Amino acid sequence: AVAGPKGAAVEVNSETDFVAKNDQFQAFVREVTQLALENGDDMDALRGAKMPSGKTVEEALTNNIATIGENQSLRRARVLSVAKGAVVPYVHNAAAPGLGKIGVLVALESDAGADVLEPLGKQIAMHIAAAFPLALDESGLDADILERERAIATEKAAESGKPADIIAKMVEGSVKKFAKENALLSQPIVMDGKTPVVDVVAKAGKDAGTTITLKDYVRFQLGEGIEK
Repeated sequence: AVAGPKGAAVEVNSETDFVAKNDQFQAFVREVTQLALENGDDMDALRGAKMPSGKTVEEALTNNIATIGENQSLRRARVLSVAKGAVVPYVHNAAAPGLGKIGVLVALESDAGADVLEPLGKQIAMHIAAAFPLALDESGLDADILERERAIATEKAAESGKPADIIAKMVEGSVKKFAKENALLSQPIVMDGKTPVVDVVAKAGKDAGTTITLKDYVRFQLGEGIEK
């Protein structure tokens, strides 16, 4: 859900696709996303928020489970906003308006108009859906993930039999390459496979005669990280 310079993404899980296609389930997801947009993404507050029916989100969810006959859960929510500009939504292979298995929000801060920000945001959002960046920039990458990559690179470099100083450089090179490939701003945009996202944004700003800053993004993929 998006309203001006603010957007919300919410993940609600069911056990089967059959339930996900249910009108009652889809209406619940839309209403909860609208509540997140209005009230924020704190999960406890969201579960206690009042639905249009007067029930809390938690009560409505319990009712859905009872009437639909399958377990469902409100898993996570995220709200993005900018002081000025736009938050642009994109749902990959949408099952219904605003609903699908991969949802993306792109927050662009700028004085540029919607005629500039909407197509730019859509282009970046489609890239995010396909390329699955792990962070906005290299400084935002999870330390544990970088440490794991460093361990893999160290093990691989050790097999080369090269001197310790060369191995250290090989490891650093591998970690830097991984960071560059997994940070959104340094990824080559999928549309041409060569221009970094940061340069795509800079060019759009130059063409529009103003600054455009890619402030943040959200990429929710249904079920990611859930242990089966």
